[in-house]
Amino acid sequence: MQFDKITYYDLEQIGDLQPEGWRDIKEEFLRYVKNDFCNPVKVSLDNKIIGLGTSILFRNTAWMAHVIVGKEYRNQGIGSQIIDNLLTDLKSKSIESVLLIATELGEPVYKKAGFRPVTDYIWFKREQPWNNKAVSENIVPYIEDFYPEIIQLDRLISGEDRESLIRMYLDSCLVYLSDSKLQGFYLPDLGEGLLFANNPEAGIELMKVKYSKADMAVLPSENYTGIDFLKQNGFEELGTKGTRMILGKDISWKPDCMYSRIGGNYG
Repeated sequence: MQFDKITYYDLEQIGDLQPEGWRDIKEEFLRYVKNDFCNPVKVSLDNKIIGLGTSILFRNTAWMAHVIVGKEYRNQGIGSQIIDNLLTDLKSKSIESVLLIATELGEPVYKKAGFRPVTDYIWFKREQPWNNKAVSENIVPYIEDFYPEIIQLDRLISGEDRESLIRMYLDSCLVYLSDSKLQGFYLPDLGEGLLFANNPEAGIELMKVKYSKADMAVLPSENYTGIDFLKQNGFEELGTKGTRMILGKDISWKPDCMYSRIGGNYG
Protein backbone atom coordinates (compact mmCIF):
# COMPACT_ATOMS: atom_id res chain seq x y z
CA MET A 1 0.00 0.00 0.00
CA GLN A 2 1.12 3.51 -0.75
CA PHE A 3 0.17 6.89 0.77
CA ASP A 4 0.12 9.99 -1.44
CA LYS A 5 -1.49 13.39 -1.51
CA ILE A 6 -4.69 13.56 -3.56
CA THR A 7 -4.53 15.65 -6.74
CA TYR A 8 -7.08 16.85 -9.28
CA TYR A 9 -6.34 13.75 -11.38
CA ASP A 10 -7.66 11.48 -8.59
CA LEU A 11 -11.08 13.09 -8.21
CA GLU A 12 -12.92 10.96 -10.74
CA GLN A 13 -11.60 7.70 -9.32
CA ILE A 14 -12.45 8.53 -5.70
CA GLY A 15 -16.11 8.65 -6.66
CA ASP A 16 -16.03 4.85 -6.51
CA LEU A 17 -15.68 5.16 -2.70
CA GLN A 18 -18.78 7.34 -2.29
CA PRO A 19 -20.61 6.25 0.91
CA GLU A 20 -24.39 6.05 0.74
CA GLY A 21 -26.16 9.09 2.18
CA TRP A 22 -23.06 11.34 2.15
CA ARG A 23 -22.65 14.57 0.19
CA ASP A 24 -20.73 14.14 -3.07
CA ILE A 25 -17.19 13.34 -1.91
CA LYS A 26 -15.70 14.43 -5.24
CA GLU A 27 -16.92 17.98 -4.59
CA GLU A 28 -15.63 17.86 -1.01
CA PHE A 29 -12.19 16.62 -2.05
CA LEU A 30 -12.02 19.21 -4.82
CA ARG A 31 -12.29 21.86 -2.07
CA TYR A 32 -9.60 20.11 -0.05
CA VAL A 33 -7.25 19.99 -3.04
CA LYS A 34 -7.81 23.68 -3.78
CA ASN A 35 -7.17 24.94 -0.24
CA ASP A 36 -3.66 24.93 1.19
CA PHE A 37 -4.96 24.52 4.76
CA CYS A 38 -6.18 21.01 3.87
CA ASN A 39 -4.20 17.77 3.58
CA PRO A 40 -6.16 15.19 1.55
CA VAL A 41 -4.47 11.79 1.27
CA LYS A 42 -5.14 8.53 -0.55
CA VAL A 43 -4.13 4.92 -0.03
CA SER A 44 -3.44 2.96 -3.21
CA LEU A 45 -2.98 -0.73 -3.90
CA ASP A 46 -1.97 -1.88 -7.37
CA ASN A 47 -2.69 1.64 -8.70
CA LYS A 48 -6.23 1.53 -7.29
CA ILE A 49 -7.38 4.01 -4.62
CA ILE A 50 -8.77 1.96 -1.73
CA GLY A 51 -8.88 4.58 1.03
CA LEU A 52 -9.11 8.31 1.63
CA GLY A 53 -8.86 10.86 4.37
CA THR A 54 -8.13 14.52 5.01
CA SER A 55 -7.18 16.93 7.72
CA ILE A 56 -8.20 20.59 7.80
CA LEU A 57 -5.78 22.88 9.64
CA PHE A 58 -6.63 26.08 11.44
CA ARG A 59 -4.32 27.99 13.79
CA ASN A 60 -4.11 25.66 16.82
CA THR A 61 -6.78 23.14 15.90
CA ALA A 62 -7.49 20.74 13.07
CA TRP A 63 -10.36 18.58 11.87
CA MET A 64 -10.07 15.08 10.49
CA ALA A 65 -12.68 14.13 7.92
CA HIS A 66 -13.75 11.81 5.13
CA VAL A 67 -11.76 8.83 6.35
CA ILE A 68 -13.20 6.25 3.96
CA VAL A 69 -12.11 2.71 3.11
CA GLY A 70 -13.58 0.72 0.22
CA LYS A 71 -16.05 -1.94 1.37
CA GLU A 72 -13.93 -4.88 0.21
CA TYR A 73 -10.88 -3.56 2.11
CA ARG A 74 -12.46 -2.88 5.51
CA ASN A 75 -11.50 -4.60 8.76
CA GLN A 76 -7.88 -4.81 7.62
CA GLY A 77 -6.55 -1.87 9.63
CA ILE A 78 -6.45 0.51 6.66
CA GLY A 79 -8.66 3.09 8.35
CA SER A 80 -6.31 3.13 11.35
CA GLN A 81 -3.34 3.61 9.03
CA ILE A 82 -5.01 6.61 7.38
CA ILE A 83 -5.70 8.12 10.79
CA ASP A 84 -2.09 7.54 11.91
CA ASN A 85 -0.78 9.14 8.70
CA LEU A 86 -2.90 12.25 9.20
CA LEU A 87 -2.09 12.51 12.90
CA THR A 88 1.65 12.21 12.26
CA ASP A 89 1.43 15.16 9.87
CA LEU A 90 -0.60 17.20 12.37
CA LYS A 91 1.85 16.43 15.17
CA SER A 92 4.69 17.76 13.01
CA LYS A 93 2.75 21.03 12.73
CA SER A 94 2.28 21.31 16.54
CA ILE A 95 -1.53 21.21 16.36
CA GLU A 96 -2.91 21.22 19.92
CA SER A 97 -6.39 19.79 19.32
CA VAL A 98 -7.73 17.46 16.63
CA LEU A 99 -11.50 17.16 16.23
CA LEU A 100 -13.87 15.04 14.19
CA ILE A 101 -17.45 13.84 13.99
CA ALA A 102 -17.56 10.06 13.99
CA THR A 103 -20.20 7.78 12.55
CA GLU A 104 -21.21 4.76 14.61
CA LEU A 105 -19.01 2.66 12.31
CA GLY A 106 -15.98 4.88 12.77
CA GLU A 107 -16.22 5.72 16.47
CA PRO A 108 -14.44 2.57 17.77
CA VAL A 109 -11.55 3.17 15.35
CA TYR A 110 -11.11 6.74 16.59
CA LYS A 111 -11.32 5.68 20.22
CA LYS A 112 -8.51 3.23 19.56
CA ALA A 113 -6.45 6.14 18.20
CA GLY A 114 -6.97 8.07 21.43
CA PHE A 115 -9.94 10.29 20.58
CA ARG A 116 -12.51 10.84 23.34
CA PRO A 117 -16.22 11.73 22.96
CA VAL A 118 -17.37 15.31 23.53
CA THR A 119 -21.05 15.35 22.58
CA ASP A 120 -23.58 14.03 20.07
CA TYR A 121 -25.04 15.71 17.00
CA ILE A 122 -28.69 14.90 16.25
CA TRP A 123 -30.22 14.64 12.76
CA PHE A 124 -33.69 15.98 11.91
CA LYS A 125 -35.87 15.85 8.82
CA ARG A 126 -38.93 17.96 8.05
CA GLU A 127 -41.97 15.72 7.69
CA GLN A 128 -44.68 18.41 7.60
CA PRO A 129 -45.22 21.43 5.34
CA TRP A 130 -43.47 24.64 6.32
CA ASN A 131 -45.65 27.52 7.49
CA ASN A 132 -44.12 30.69 6.08
CA LYS A 133 -42.90 33.17 8.67
CA ALA A 134 -42.14 36.86 8.42
CA VAL A 135 -38.44 37.69 8.11
CA SER A 136 -37.21 39.84 10.96
CA GLU A 137 -36.25 43.41 10.10
CA ASN A 138 -33.12 42.82 12.17
CA ILE A 139 -31.76 40.45 9.49
CA VAL A 140 -29.70 42.27 6.85
CA PRO A 141 -27.23 41.28 4.12
CA TYR A 142 -23.52 41.18 4.86
CA ILE A 143 -21.34 44.23 4.32
CA GLU A 144 -17.60 44.44 4.89
CA ASP A 145 -18.06 46.42 8.13
CA PHE A 146 -19.45 43.23 9.74
CA TYR A 147 -16.34 41.16 9.00
CA PRO A 148 -14.50 41.61 12.34
CA GLU A 149 -17.64 40.84 14.36
CA ILE A 150 -18.39 37.68 12.35
CA ILE A 151 -14.86 36.36 12.83
CA GLN A 152 -14.98 37.22 16.53
CA LEU A 153 -18.37 35.52 17.01
CA ASP A 154 -17.22 32.41 15.15
CA ARG A 155 -14.15 32.20 17.40
CA LEU A 156 -16.27 32.63 20.51
CA ILE A 157 -18.74 29.88 19.58
CA SER A 158 -16.47 27.40 17.78
CA GLY A 159 -13.48 27.90 20.06
CA GLU A 160 -11.31 27.92 16.93
CA ASP A 161 -9.69 30.37 14.54
CA ARG A 162 -11.42 29.47 11.26
CA GLU A 163 -10.97 32.79 9.48
CA SER A 164 -9.29 31.15 6.46
CA LEU A 165 -12.49 29.16 5.86
CA ILE A 166 -15.18 31.68 6.87
CA ARG A 167 -13.91 34.53 4.69
CA MET A 168 -14.53 32.51 1.49
CA TYR A 169 -18.31 32.29 2.04
CA LEU A 170 -19.37 35.80 3.03
CA ASP A 171 -20.97 36.97 -0.24
CA SER A 172 -24.34 35.40 0.61
CA CYS A 173 -24.08 35.94 4.37
CA LEU A 174 -27.01 37.25 6.42
CA VAL A 175 -26.55 38.80 9.84
CA TYR A 176 -28.84 39.56 12.76
CA LEU A 177 -28.40 42.98 14.33
CA SER A 178 -29.76 44.18 17.66
CA ASP A 179 -28.98 47.66 18.95
CA SER A 180 -26.51 47.95 16.06
CA LYS A 181 -24.56 44.93 17.35
CA LEU A 182 -24.12 41.70 15.42
CA GLN A 183 -25.76 38.89 17.38
CA GLY A 184 -25.73 36.11 14.79
CA PHE A 185 -24.85 35.16 11.23
CA TYR A 186 -25.90 32.63 8.60
CA LEU A 187 -23.64 31.42 5.75
CA PRO A 188 -25.94 29.58 3.30
CA ASP A 189 -23.14 28.46 0.99
CA LEU A 190 -20.79 27.01 3.61
CA GLY A 191 -21.52 23.28 3.85
CA GLU A 192 -24.94 22.66 5.35
CA GLY A 193 -25.31 26.39 6.05
CA LEU A 194 -23.43 27.54 9.14
CA LEU A 195 -25.68 29.40 11.57
CA PHE A 196 -24.24 30.81 14.81
CA ALA A 197 -25.93 33.16 17.26
CA ASN A 198 -25.04 34.30 20.76
CA ASN A 199 -28.64 34.58 21.95
CA PRO A 200 -31.85 32.58 21.29
CA GLU A 201 -33.73 35.42 19.60
CA ALA A 202 -31.08 35.85 16.92
CA GLY A 203 -30.77 32.09 16.49
CA ILE A 204 -34.49 31.50 16.04
CA GLU A 205 -34.99 34.39 13.63
CA LEU A 206 -32.13 33.19 11.43
CA MET A 207 -33.46 29.62 11.65
CA LYS A 208 -36.76 30.86 10.21
CA VAL A 209 -34.84 31.96 7.10
CA LYS A 210 -32.69 28.86 6.78
CA TYR A 211 -35.32 26.20 7.41
CA SER A 212 -37.94 27.77 5.17
CA LYS A 213 -35.91 26.07 2.42
CA ALA A 214 -33.87 23.34 4.12
CA ASP A 215 -35.64 20.12 5.08
CA MET A 216 -32.70 18.55 6.94
CA ALA A 217 -30.98 19.78 10.10
CA VAL A 218 -28.11 18.68 12.33
CA LEU A 219 -27.69 20.26 15.77
CA PRO A 220 -25.60 19.54 18.86
CA SER A 221 -27.69 17.87 21.54
CA GLU A 222 -27.08 20.84 23.89
CA ASN A 223 -28.93 23.34 21.69
CA TYR A 224 -32.34 22.84 23.31
CA THR A 225 -33.74 26.08 21.86
CA GLY A 226 -32.91 25.08 18.29
CA ILE A 227 -34.17 21.54 18.77
CA ASP A 228 -37.48 22.78 20.19
CA PHE A 229 -37.89 25.13 17.21
CA LEU A 230 -37.37 22.29 14.76
CA LYS A 231 -39.84 19.99 16.52
CA GLN A 232 -42.46 22.75 16.66
CA ASN A 233 -42.08 23.36 12.93
CA GLY A 234 -42.57 19.93 11.41
CA PHE A 235 -39.13 18.37 11.90
CA GLU A 236 -38.76 14.91 13.38
CA GLU A 237 -35.68 13.35 14.89
CA LEU A 238 -34.01 10.64 12.83
CA GLY A 239 -32.19 7.67 14.26
CA THR A 240 -28.89 8.99 12.92
CA LYS A 241 -26.35 10.47 15.28
CA GLY A 242 -22.73 11.55 15.09
CA THR A 243 -20.27 11.76 17.93
CA ARG A 244 -18.03 14.79 18.21
CA MET A 245 -14.61 13.61 19.40
CA ILE A 246 -11.32 15.27 20.30
CA LEU A 247 -7.68 14.31 20.66
CA GLY A 248 -5.34 16.54 22.64
CA LYS A 249 -6.20 19.76 24.42
CA ASP A 250 -9.89 20.49 25.12
CA ILE A 251 -11.30 23.63 23.52
CA SER A 252 -13.89 26.03 24.91
CA TRP A 253 -16.88 26.10 22.56
CA LYS A 254 -20.60 26.89 22.84
CA PRO A 255 -22.78 24.14 21.32
CA ASP A 256 -25.95 25.86 22.56
CA CYS A 257 -25.14 28.75 20.18
CA MET A 258 -24.75 26.50 17.11
CA TYR A 259 -28.06 26.48 15.20
CA SER A 260 -26.65 24.70 12.15
CA ARG A 261 -23.24 23.15 11.65
CA ILE A 262 -21.02 23.31 8.56
CA GLY A 263 -20.81 19.54 8.19
CA GLY A 264 -19.08 16.44 9.40
CA ASN A 265 -15.76 17.81 8.17
CA TYR A 266 -15.67 21.14 10.03
CA GLY A 267 -18.20 20.83 12.84
